[in-house]
Amino acid sequence: MLDIRRFTFVGVILASALAATVAPADDRVPNDPQPRWWKGNIHTHSLWSDGDDFPEMISEWYRTRDYNFLAITDHNILSVGQKWMKLSEVKRRGGEDALAKYRARFGADWVVTRGEPGNANHEVLLKPLNEFRALIEERGKFILVQGEEISDRSEGKPVHMNATNLRDLLAPVGGATVREAIANNFRAVREQADRSKREILLHLNHPNFGLAVTAEDLAAVTAERFFEIYNGHPGVQQLGDANHPSVERLWDIANTIRLGELKAPPMFGVGTDDSHDYHGSPGSRPGRGWVMVRSRYLTPNHLVRAMKAGDFYASSGVVLNDVSYDPSTRLLKVDIRPVQGARFTTRFIGTLADYDAKSVARQDANGKPIRSSRKYSDDVGRVLGETEGLSASIRLSGKELYVRAVVTSSVDHPDPSYAKQKQQAWTQPVGWRTRLK
Repeated sequence: MLDIRRFTFVGVILASALAATVAPADDRVPNDPQPRWWKGNIHTHSLWSDGDDFPEMISEWYRTRDYNFLAITDHNILSVGQKWMKLSEVKRRGGEDALAKYRARFGADWVVTRGEPGNANHEVLLKPLNEFRALIEERGKFILVQGEEISDRSEGKPVHMNATNLRDLLAPVGGATVREAIANNFRAVREQADRSKREILLHLNHPNFGLAVTAEDLAAVTAERFFEIYNGHPGVQQLGDANHPSVERLWDIANTIRLGELKAPPMFGVGTDDSHDYHGSPGSRPGRGWVMVRSRYLTPNHLVRAMKAGDFYASSGVVLNDVSYDPSTRLLKVDIRPVQGARFTTRFIGTLADYDAKSVARQDANGKPIRSSRKYSDDVGRVLGETEGLSASIRLSGKELYVRAVVTSSVDHPDPSYAKQKQQAWTQPVGWRTRLK
């Protein structure tokens, strides 16, 4: 007959022994973490598409410079399975010593080649994310997130969107217009998120690249909530031109249309590198722009949830100790991390509900309409307040559609993507939620 008491006693002893072997929590992953800021880049490229370095080397660059997360987002491809690349192409992009630097960092046994050195058939294996991440990631300090740049076209213009925390590759969907292409690709991402039961963030890349996306396009696809307020590639026309507004102006126009006319939530601004060049040559180098996300945990789902809630800011160099908005008092506050020799100016930008909504189409020298955002009054995206110093705040009156802050340092950007660039930080628009209830 089975002695239940004996088995119960043995079970208690075994459970106690197992409990004794569990290591105590350490400071990297506390059991009751407080929200903190995590630094990351969600737009970068490797040899898997049009970058000039191996993904492991790129990941090491960010890991060793105090980033906490990185998404390598190659064009219309995921780093999955095997991909062989000719050494001649690696050298053409990254220089003669690209392979030597890769081998010196990760070892001869890690770097896999085939064919005869010096011959056209000499190739190197590009490792997939699920293999190299084990060498790079650090618990509670640095993670890699699967991503893709969905590179589409419509109306003869580039329509590029980055999907962060994807499970499966998504092919560009296309559309008859730029707006339709944005909406169709957003729908495809949302469907994958529903199928995979994971948080996926989709953001529109560099709207002024190819002068492709107007403010009205940004406003129209109300389901898409994210776009790049700063992209570090020198070729994306961050400041616009005589006939096309700057990216920051696009943001204010789009959010004014959304809140003032469409009764839709505003867009949030993302900062990225869009890096391709890692060997010191001119071009889109790493380290120019990033996001700071406030989350309790350093995991893809938690980071994406925080960004969807607007709990992040974009930066090209300025670091904020804190940014907060209290809906009950309508107080927006910014606390800036000091830097020796730097002075900081915070401007609070917004549009009042009674703004002048009239606009006119832009025309060329012959009076013909051009593809560009319309001209709007100075009521759109007004400076509502300006403060010098390390702390700045503004109390909203309740008449605003939204208010956001942009902090500008007196210090030049150390690796500018356009002339006379200063280091900046952009907070997300606030004060708008009550208008949508």
